[in-house]
Amino acid sequence: MFDAESERQPQSPPPGRSGRSRTLIITAVVLVVLFLGLTGFASFWTERLWFRAAGFGSVFQTLLWTRIGLFLVFGAVMAAAVALNLALAYRARPLLINSGDANLARYREAVTPVMGWLLGGISTLMGIFAGASAAGQWREYSLWRHSSPFGHTDPYFNRDAGFYVFELPWWHYLTDFVMAVAVIGLLAAALVHYLYGGIRLSVARDRLSGAAQVHLSALLGVFVLAKGADYWLDRFDLVTGSGSLFTGMGYTDEQAVLPAKEILTGIALICAVLFFLNIWRRTWLLPSMGIALLALSAVLLGLIVPGVVQQFQVSPNVPDKEGKYIAANIEATRAAYDLDEIEVAPYTRAPNTSGGDLEALDAITSSVPLLDPKVVSPTFETQQQVRAYYSVSDVLDVDRYEIAGKERALVLGVRELEQSGLGSDARNWSNLHTVYTHGNGVIAAYANQRPEDDERQSASIQWAEGQESNESALTNLKDGGYESRVYYGERSPSYSIVGKPEGGSDVELDLPKGERDDENQSTTYDGDGGVPIGGLFNKMIYALKFGEANLVLSGRVYDNSKILYDRDPRTMVEKVAPWLTVDSDPYPAVIDGHIQWILDGYTVTDRFPLSQRESLETMTDDSLTQDTGFQTLPTDEINYMRNAVKATVDAYDGTVTIYAWDEEDPILKAWSEVFPDVVQPKADIPDALMEHLRYPDDLFKVQRYQFARYHVTDAKDWYEDNNRWEVPKDPQAEDQLQPPYRLFTDGVDDQANYSLTSVYVPYKRQNLASFVTVDSDATSETYGKISVLELPNELTDGPGLIANEISSDEDVRGEVFSFSQGNVTPVYGNLLTLPVGDGLMYVQPLYAKRSGTESSFPILRFVLVSYGDKIGIGTTLREAIADVLGVSATEPTPTPEPEPDPGGGKPDPTPAGTVDDQIRALLAKAEDKFAAADRAQSNGNSVGWARLMEQGRDLITQAVQLAGKSG
Repeated sequence: MFDAESERQPQSPPPGRSGRSRTLIITAVVLVVLFLGLTGFASFWTERLWFRAAGFGSVFQTLLWTRIGLFLVFGAVMAAAVALNLALAYRARPLLINSGDANLARYREAVTPVMGWLLGGISTLMGIFAGASAAGQWREYSLWRHSSPFGHTDPYFNRDAGFYVFELPWWHYLTDFVMAVAVIGLLAAALVHYLYGGIRLSVARDRLSGAAQVHLSALLGVFVLAKGADYWLDRFDLVTGSGSLFTGMGYTDEQAVLPAKEILTGIALICAVLFFLNIWRRTWLLPSMGIALLALSAVLLGLIVPGVVQQFQVSPNVPDKEGKYIAANIEATRAAYDLDEIEVAPYTRAPNTSGGDLEALDAITSSVPLLDPKVVSPTFETQQQVRAYYSVSDVLDVDRYEIAGKERALVLGVRELEQSGLGSDARNWSNLHTVYTHGNGVIAAYANQRPEDDERQSASIQWAEGQESNESALTNLKDGGYESRVYYGERSPSYSIVGKPEGGSDVELDLPKGERDDENQSTTYDGDGGVPIGGLFNKMIYALKFGEANLVLSGRVYDNSKILYDRDPRTMVEKVAPWLTVDSDPYPAVIDGHIQWILDGYTVTDRFPLSQRESLETMTDDSLTQDTGFQTLPTDEINYMRNAVKATVDAYDGTVTIYAWDEEDPILKAWSEVFPDVVQPKADIPDALMEHLRYPDDLFKVQRYQFARYHVTDAKDWYEDNNRWEVPKDPQAEDQLQPPYRLFTDGVDDQANYSLTSVYVPYKRQNLASFVTVDSDATSETYGKISVLELPNELTDGPGLIANEISSDEDVRGEVFSFSQGNVTPVYGNLLTLPVGDGLMYVQPLYAKRSGTESSFPILRFVLVSYGDKIGIGTTLREAIADVLGVSATEPTPTPEPEPDPGGGKPDPTPAGTVDDQIRALLAKAEDKFAAADRAQSNGNSVGWARLMEQGRDLITQAVQLAGKSG
C-alpha cells in the first residue's frame, strides 16, 4: 500500500534515458542542419558550374558579389545599430533598481549572465534578416549605379524618366531601411530599459529615466526624420501611381495629395527637431503634440481632403478637371509603348464580286497560309513521328525560307524527345537519363499547301522537311545538311548524362533520316555544352541536387561524361540575362547548318512617368498562348516595353548568344554596364540569322492592346470612350482573344512584306473597325513600321460575325454535312483577314478529323472564303474564290501526285474511260490504299500507314468531286 503523499511524488525517469533523449535530439538537429547546408551548397555550386559551362561565369560572379556586398553592408549596419542600442540601454541602466516587480527581477537574473550572448545573437539575427532583404534589391542598386537619361521629362516635376526608373526605387529602399533600423533599435532599447528599470510603467511620475528619455528621443527623431524623407519621395510616386481612370498624376493628386505630401514633410521635420530637442529639454509635451499633429494631418490631408476634392470637384466635372492630365497620360503612353509612329489611314472596301478577276485574286492570295499551326500539330505527330517518344509543340511555329529562289512561309516544329511516350517497363533511370537524351530534326510543311514549285495548291499537306529522304528543303539549304540532334529544347528532360569511354559503344538513341532498318541508330554527344561530371566530387554534388544516387553508383557515368540540365531555351536566356523579360514563344530556325532557337528579349519597367500600367499577361493572352510565366518583375504590370535584344540558343550544344537590337534603349545601356560583354553589338548579327529575325509576337500584342484605346489622342474623346477599339474574340475560342497572324502582305512597289497582322472591332461590338499590320522582316528598311487601315463607320462584319455567316451558309452546311457523316468531325482553322484588291477577304481552312480513334489527325478538306457580301467554298483557295466570284475555276483542281508506297511502289496512273469507270477505278484504288495501310500498320510502320490512309481519302474525295461534276 502507498500512502497518498507517495502517490503524488513525480516519477523520476530511468537513469540514462534523459541523456539519451538529449543526445538523439542534438543528433537529429545536427543532421537536419547538415542536410540543409549540403543541399544549399549543392544548389549554389551546380549553378556556378552551369554558368561557367555556358560561358557566362562573369554573370554569376557579378550577381554573387553584388548580393554578398549588399548583404554584408546592410546586414552590418542593422546588426551594429541593434547591438549599439542594446549596449547603450544596458550601460545606461539605473544603478539602484526599484521596480517592485518580482517577475522582472527574475528575468533580470536570468538575462544578465548571458547578456553578451543575447546582444550578439539578436543583433546577428536582425543583421541576417536585413542583409537578406538588401540582397534582394540587387536590381534596384545596379540600375541606380548605372542610371542614364531617357530624354523624356515629366511636366510636373520636370525630371527625366531615368530618375523614376533608375533612382527613385533605390532612394525609397534606403529611407525604408533607415526607418526599419530606427524602429528595431527603438524596440530593442525600450525592452532593455524596461527590463532594467529605465522605464517604469507602474509609477505615476518619472516613468522614464533621464538616460532612457535621451536614448528613445534620439531614435524617435531619426524615425520621424526618415518618415519626412519618405513623404518627400512619395510626391514623385504620383506620376507613376495607378488611379481609377488612368495611370499618373490627376487633378486630385496635384491639387490635394501633392500639397498634403509637402505639408506632411514639413510637419515631420518639425517633429524630428522636437524629438532631438527633447534630448536636452526632457519633456514629452511638445514631441507628443507634434506626433499628434502629424497623425491628424496624415488622416485629414492624406485621406479626407483628397476624398472631398475627388467627390465634389472632380467627379461632377471629370472631362474639364482631368482633361490636361489625360492628355499627358496619352502622350506618355504612346511614347512608352512606341505607339507615336503608327500610321493610320482610311480604308474603303469596295470589292468586285461580280465576275471579278480570278487570276489576279489567285495570284494575290497564293501565299495565304492554309495550315493552322494549332490544328495541324496532330498531323505532324502522326505523319512524321515514327516513334511514340518524339513529339512536336502543341502550337507550331511559322518562319520563312528562300526555297527554289522564292521566299516561302513554312509551318514547322522541332522533333523533340517526349519521354512520357515510353512504355512503363522502359522508364528506368538508365534509359531516361543516358539513352533517351535528345530529339532529332525539324518537321516543316509549306504554309500555303503548295509544293516546292509553288505553282498550284495541293489537296494534301506538302512537306518541306520530313523524315523521308525526298523531304529535304531545309537540309539542302547547306551542303552537308544541318546538325539535326536536339539536346537543348522546350521539352528536354530534366537532365541527361552524355559521353562514352574511349573505344566504348554509343548508347544514346538517335533517329536517322531517310531509309531505316528495324534497328535504331545510336550516337554520342560531343558538343561543347554541358558540365563535366566524371569526378567523384561533382557526382556527389549532382546526386544531392537531383536526389539521385545513380549519379554516383551507375557505371554509365564515365570519367569524361557530362551532365546537361536547365536546357529550355527561354530558361537559359533568363538565367544568363536575369534582367530580361523573354518572349513566351521561342521559335526554331535552320541557320548555317544548325538548328537555332531564336528568342526576343524585352526591357520593361512599371516606373515610366504617366504611362498607362497594365498586366503583361493580360496584354499578351490569346487563344494560342500556352504558358507565359513572366517573372522578371515582382508583379507583371508594366508601363514601358522595348525589344532590346535578340538571342539565340544552339539546339545541339546550347551556345547562348545575345545581340543588342534597340541600342538606344536606356535600360539596355544600364544593364550592359552592369554585365559587360554579355550583349554583343547589333552589327555582329550574321546575315543568315538576320533573315530569320522577325517582329516579336508579345511586343506586337502589347502594342495592339494599348493602341486599341490610345489611337485616340484627344483627351475628351478618350474619356468619352466613343472611338475605343478592342481585339476581337477568337471565333474558335470564344473566351480568348484572336491571335495575330503572320502573312505576306502588299508592301511598297507591290513587293510582298512578311508581316504580323491583326484586326480591331469597336469596343463591345462585333463589326470591323480596322486592320493593323507591322512589317516583320528584319532585313527590310521599314521593319517595325505599324500601319492601320481604318474602316469608315459602316457595318463591316468582324471575325465573329463572319464566322457565323460562314458556318450558317447553305452551301457550306451542305458540304460539311456530306463529309461529317461516319464519325468525322469538322475542325475550323484560323479565320484570316487580309486586304485583297479593293476589299477585305476572310479565309478559313476547314479540316476533317475522324473521331473515336487515337491515330486520327486533321486533314484539310475545304477552304472557306468571305469576300464582299458573298461566301465561297472549295477544295482549294482558288476554287473558293471562284465560287465567290461566280465563275469557273478555269484550271481543274490538281490531283496530288501520289507519294511512293513504303515498299517503293510507283505512282498510280490517272484513270481513263467514262465518268462511271473513272469513279469505280478511283474507289478501287482507294480500297487498295486502305489495305496497304492496314499492312503497314501491322508491320509497325506508322508513317507509311498515315500516308496511305491520306492517299486513300484523297482518292475518295476525287471520286466524290467527279460524281458531283457529272451530276
